Amino acid sequence: MIQYPDISPVIFHAGPFAVRWYGIAYLIGFAAWYLYISQKRRRRRLAIEGKVDTLVTYAILGVILGGRIGYILIYNLPYYLAHPLNMLAVWQGGMSFHGGATGLIIAGILFCKRYKVDFYSLADETVSIAPVGLFFGRIANFINDELYGRVSNLPWAMVFPKGGPLPRHPSELYEAFLEGIVLLIIMQLSKRFLLDKKGKLLWLFIMLYGVFRFLVEFTREPDPQLGFIVAGLSMGQLLSIPMIIIGGYLLVRKKA
Repeated sequence: MIQYPDISPVIFHAGPFAVRWYGIAYLIGFAAWYLYISQKRRRRRLAIEGKVDTLVTYAILGVILGGRIGYILIYNLPYYLAHPLNMLAVWQGGMSFHGGATGLIIAGILFCKRYKVDFYSLADETVSIAPVGLFFGRIANFINDELYGRVSNLPWAMVFPKGGPLPRHPSELYEAFLEGIVLLIIMQLSKRFLLDKKGKLLWLFIMLYGVFRFLVEFTREPDPQLGFIVAGLSMGQLLSIPMIIIGGYLLVRKKA
């Protein structure tokens, strides 16, 4: 068993405000995306001259609104119906990747429609940097002592303070490795032969994220308010199955 590194989720306080690792994770993800897009724009590979800041604003709103609304609707609707003011308490946790991804896609479509930009060209160029944000997001989950794994007797299992006295899988670190590092490497390597095939990089990302999330969920403790949904599968797994099927189908067909 490995000792859990009990790190405070708050980095420092600035008056009544708390700067948290979770917020920094989002900041790093968006900063990496912004720098990447700016670099591609300077190389004239993206037709968004003068619109990078606007695009990032769309993306931030899409991720945050989609992630929060998705969590409320999918994971904890009865609680938020009983406590509607807590819907705005983002700092108390509760963001859904699947909701955030849906919000980001909708925001991207709206941006491209308004500014006459090809959606797939933009998505294919930018999706390959998305695993950076996923990596830091999962590290923040680990620091926050949340989304931990199921009970395990493996040598690297940890006792999470909020998870009771038994050692558990550090499933957040599994996800950081697969959804962050491994997926980033695959996406960067795949650009060499898929970038000119419209939509293929986007659907590759969606399919692989679904695969990695589905597998890691076997080691992750299901959400206590939901438990297992059907056939021993968690909500995260059920939401990932369509990603695998749709992403895989659109990846292998001739035209996305």
